[in-house]
Amino acid sequence: MGTASIHEGVRRMRFSRLLERTEAKELTQEEASEMLGINVRTFQRWADRYEAEGDDGLADRRMGRPSSRRAPMIEIERMLGLYRDKYADFTVKHFHEQLAKRHGYLLGYTVTKRALHLAGLVRAAPKRSAHRKKRPRRPIAGMMLHQDGSRHPWLEGQPAMDLIVTMDDATSEVYSMVLVDEEGTASTFLALREVIGERGLFCSLYTDRGSHYFYTPKAGEKVSKTQQTQVGRALAHLGIEHIAAYSPEARGRSERMFCTLQGRLPKDLRLAGITTVEAANTWLKATYIAEHNAAFAIQAEQEGAAFVSDRHEAFREALCVIEERTVGNDNTVAWNGHRLQLPKSRLRPHFVKAVVRVHEYPNGTVAVFLGPHRLASFTAEGAEIGPDAPEPGSVLAAVKDRPCGRAKSASLTAPARAALAVAQVGAEKRPSSRTKKQVKRRQDLAVHAVS
Repeated sequence: MGTASIHEGVRRMRFSRLLERTEAKELTQEEASEMLGINVRTFQRWADRYEAEGDDGLADRRMGRPSSRRAPMIEIERMLGLYRDKYADFTVKHFHEQLAKRHGYLLGYTVTKRALHLAGLVRAAPKRSAHRKKRPRRPIAGMMLHQDGSRHPWLEGQPAMDLIVTMDDATSEVYSMVLVDEEGTASTFLALREVIGERGLFCSLYTDRGSHYFYTPKAGEKVSKTQQTQVGRALAHLGIEHIAAYSPEARGRSERMFCTLQGRLPKDLRLAGITTVEAANTWLKATYIAEHNAAFAIQAEQEGAAFVSDRHEAFREALCVIEERTVGNDNTVAWNGHRLQLPKSRLRPHFVKAVVRVHEYPNGTVAVFLGPHRLASFTAEGAEIGPDAPEPGSVLAAVKDRPCGRAKSASLTAPARAALAVAQVGAEKRPSSRTKKQVKRRQDLAVHAVS
């Protein structure tokens, strides 16, 4: 017996009792109809049908008839066939979105889910208790960003890879998605450069305690506040607070987001025909991120944003691996098994024994710096890329654009006598002939005065 039949039986019993009370003059028809939730005219019609046909006259005549607003069975069958043939591993919501997007499907989500349940193709999810939010969201976008990685077979036919996602705490809006072979310092810098380059500097970054994020002296304990990783050093340089999470529950928003992505993204990549990492990263940035945010991002509690524009683009030289090296006797720098040959420079004849900084960028290229001066750039294999074009206002540009010749500048390694000689440059030496003429003229004047 269905719910509708039970409700009809209850309605019959209530009506028959109230009808008896109206006939006994205990209630008026207006009072009885109000108790039933119907108007007086309906109560009178039911009374006439009950008198003429008995209890059968109270039967709901809509029972057993198909509704005029019922979903067409042809469309339901088409939907079930598509699910069996092509979308059997999709969730109902994801399946309904693809039906509307790719197959011109117009029926609602609830009708679709109910039909799949009745057909036995989808099992109803168990009811869960209300989610308890222990930590409120940040009120403004840009105040806190989450970054995390998830290892999963994202591409069909490819081994498991790491997907690095950076999202906002206030809105759950995804700012960056990068698919890499393995999560690490380079992938973190790559994602942060993308976010800061497009939106600006933010207030804080919330991550797990991975070894590329923090130094943890003892497993399971608090992270070190004195020792910094390359990521910690870069964030501190940019003024971004780095917050460590001490449990998976603390990163609940990231965990739930990756649960959604693992259920949807591999299927969307398959439908788009994408099989390579390069094509996947291009498609994620151009297409998927916007669709994901349209479906799952929410409004921040307050308007505005906490992002600050990095007008000098300091993040480009901060978000990279930076280490010091001492230049060898052959004017080269050792880096990752390569010898980086420093070219000639206007700063000094050579850089032997000088302490320089090596910057390795996320794309694998390397640059060597002496203070604020970029000495040279190299490929990941150690080949020199070529002289850098001077940037307006940079220290390096000022050195390169100086019109004076090399002969008039003192060498940094020259002896003190040479430096003194150079310091006198500009005092024009008087010709010897002119000096002799002046002395002879003075002597002639003296003789002439005596005579």
